[in-house]
Amino acid sequence: MTDTRIEAGALRAFMERAYEKEGFAPEDARRIADVLMQADLFGIESHGAQRMMYYHQNIASGSVAMHAKPEVLRETPVSALIDGHFAMGQITAAYAMEQAIGKAKRMGVGIVAVRNSSHYGIAGYYPLMAEREGLAAFSMTNTGPIMVPTFGREMMLGTNPLAFCMPADPYPLWFDASTTVVTLGKVEVYNKRGRAMPDGWTIDGEGAVCRDAAKMNASILAGGLGGILPLGGEGETTSGHKGYGLALMVEALTGVLAQGLLAPDMCGAHGDHTSHFFLAFDPGMFGDAAHIRAHMSGYLARLRASEKMPGHSRIYTPGEKAFEAQADRLANGVPVEANTLRELREIASALGIESL
Repeated sequence: MTDTRIEAGALRAFMERAYEKEGFAPEDARRIADVLMQADLFGIESHGAQRMMYYHQNIASGSVAMHAKPEVLRETPVSALIDGHFAMGQITAAYAMEQAIGKAKRMGVGIVAVRNSSHYGIAGYYPLMAEREGLAAFSMTNTGPIMVPTFGREMMLGTNPLAFCMPADPYPLWFDASTTVVTLGKVEVYNKRGRAMPDGWTIDGEGAVCRDAAKMNASILAGGLGGILPLGGEGETTSGHKGYGLALMVEALTGVLAQGLLAPDMCGAHGDHTSHFFLAFDPGMFGDAAHIRAHMSGYLARLRASEKMPGHSRIYTPGEKAFEAQADRLANGVPVEANTLRELREIASALGIESL
């Protein structure tokens, strides 16, 4: 099935209508839509419009507390601990990053941990909020169990993504990656498209390579044995133990630090009680901010200009492809997969709003 290109403004307007109709205040509906749109504009299909049916079901089931507001439980001039009270993750996470940004502007650094949140979309959205203020920032979240540890076959960690952004020209250094080989959303996309997954993504309950996306998607959601491999793959030969270690680091800074639920204790692969971690800092603490930005920009330019492998004409720096995808999609529309478009139309029908 082919993708349908939908004009970016029309897709954003649909998302905003949907979340207002779900019962969110207009400013909150705009924030949720903005996070989803950023994913789609950057070409991260797994976390854009594809996520709307999952959120719609969570709202209908009551696992998202519609009118909850994040609460600061503990605070210092440079830190805060926030309880999300199970509100929509994008709303809580944006509030938390705003707190980190404010502290970084006043004190040079802001560190915020969040517990009792929910799926917050792409981790990389939140460091971009700080980058627009001239700051550098990190964002991390734990999720429900999906990753098998090195030499294990029981899901014990989440996708546990980490993201970082630092100001530079013409694009910031922007990095956003799960600590699993792929996210569950990527498995879902392959399932929707009816395609076999590549080797090295997942293992089944017996510990054997699994390429069947439908089988793996169902197994993960049912909490069976097997799961997605750590970044680096199976065992230690291709450094899967490093992805496992990174995932555990994220768990320490999210679930442990925020004193929230850890991955194995969450309900479902996505997790309805996630914890987050945000850190924003002012590069100007270390010298002239403009000079540091130029230093970063110059290094990225050197990387792009360095010697290429035979058959390759470009070296990309982290974030470059995303910003190029954004320019294309703003000009030519956002590709939406056929089954995802059907889901969006189902949501429109259920909510009684104008469809795409």
